[in-house]
Amino acid sequence: MMVPMPAPIYAAAAIRKLEALAASDGGSPALMERAGAAAAEFARALCGDKAKAILIVAGPGNNGGDALEAAVHLKRWFFRVAVVFRGRREALPPDAKAALAKWEAAGGTLQEDIPKDSRFDLVIDGLFGIGLKRALAGAYAAQVETLNALGVPILALDIPSGIDADTGAVMGCAVRADHTITFIAHKPGLLTLDGPDHAGDIRLDALGLDAARLLQAEGSMLDADILSRALAPRPRNFHKGQAGSVGILGGAAGMVGAALIAGRAALKSGSGRVYLGLLTPRPPCVDYAQPELMLRAPSALLGKGMVDVLLAGPGMGKSASAAKALRASLALPVAILLDADALNLIAAQPRTAASVAKRKAPTIMTPHPAEAARLLGKTTSQVQADRVDSARAIAKRFRCLVLLKGNGSVIAEPRGKFWINTSGNPGMSSAGMGDALGGMIAALCAQGADPLQSLLAGTYLHGAAADALLAAGTGPLGITASEMLDSARALLNRGVSAQKRNPIFSP
Repeated sequence: MMVPMPAPIYAAAAIRKLEALAASDGGSPALMERAGAAAAEFARALCGDKAKAILIVAGPGNNGGDALEAAVHLKRWFFRVAVVFRGRREALPPDAKAALAKWEAAGGTLQEDIPKDSRFDLVIDGLFGIGLKRALAGAYAAQVETLNALGVPILALDIPSGIDADTGAVMGCAVRADHTITFIAHKPGLLTLDGPDHAGDIRLDALGLDAARLLQAEGSMLDADILSRALAPRPRNFHKGQAGSVGILGGAAGMVGAALIAGRAALKSGSGRVYLGLLTPRPPCVDYAQPELMLRAPSALLGKGMVDVLLAGPGMGKSASAAKALRASLALPVAILLDADALNLIAAQPRTAASVAKRKAPTIMTPHPAEAARLLGKTTSQVQADRVDSARAIAKRFRCLVLLKGNGSVIAEPRGKFWINTSGNPGMSSAGMGDALGGMIAALCAQGADPLQSLLAGTYLHGAAADALLAAGTGPLGITASEMLDSARALLNRGVSAQKRNPIFSP
């Protein structure tokens, strides 16, 4: 069975290289013409068959040229098209200047400002694309604010105007689109930070290019196919020892619940055995809601051969005993996942941080932005200003795999390759979600999945479980980490069964 390859992601500079490579191939029609035709087709589909009024805002660069090309097609199809262009036509790039000439040759006119008394059924945002490098201000910022206030569906071309194509940051202000048609390949800024909130539904049109063939991508987009690649189907002759053992180190006084959630997540994600090493001075003897979990003293958990994978951090606290247990865990020759207070202890203790980078066994770090900031010695806003770069920096510094959590979570490995996750919803903004995620990743790794595959699949699974709850009418308000576990289990089994062998007996 052919396994689909993940969709590649390219930063703006790489997109420019792809455009240059495509131009050197001498393909016809030109990329701008293809982009304009694709945008017009999508706009027509959004409007339906009846001729309707469309407002097109064209900017002073190639994004404006794409918009003008779309305007020509839509006018030819008898849509009522109004084009707003604020700029100097003599300063337009050559292809955009040619598109403007086509528009005027077709009988089109230009307006300087958005009409106040007209009503439109669709707005096409072609103001600024991936080339924007400074915050919008003045007349252009005013146009963006006017577009957002129209109450009309907006289709953005390539990326919503005002969104940084590489980081997803809002540059002063940005168009809030209902749909975005992006060209050639996905850009990081569409998928992380503020990008998803401004892009709406995203459609990719490759414009006939095979980007991955022309230029190797540094990034990829996670999708549901990752679940079918994480684990092989279990044979019938199988026992719990083959499903691996996960250890959870954490659960200090007042935070035992974090370790319990992580342990339950590991169990329901397929781990054969799950041990909890609780740091609280008065640990429970049993988890009555999940009695399959085995509760131990932290020292017993760190014994030789006890676990295949260790998750350190859920509810760990920052006490001297927690720091001592963390240092001992880092010396274990097993894969380790570091989260929550384990990360805070590492950030605060240079010697412990150095031991992480020296580990021979696989290491995974899963910080949220504030924890990432502590690890890098930066502010949270600096981390969020370039999430891909921040994740890469942590991966390189600590020689580990990294998941930077947030809207469009970023996964990075030490050589610079990155992935962006597209699953999940705002309902996941609740206590215990990170603990559940850590348990899922650890369980996949304990069952034999490669650490990177475990991180990728666990990240996608975590968000997809929340999406499944939302689709079933639960959330986004009030989704809890505990209720996601059954949803995740069902999705994981569905993914594994997609590659299941034929049964022994056939009817």
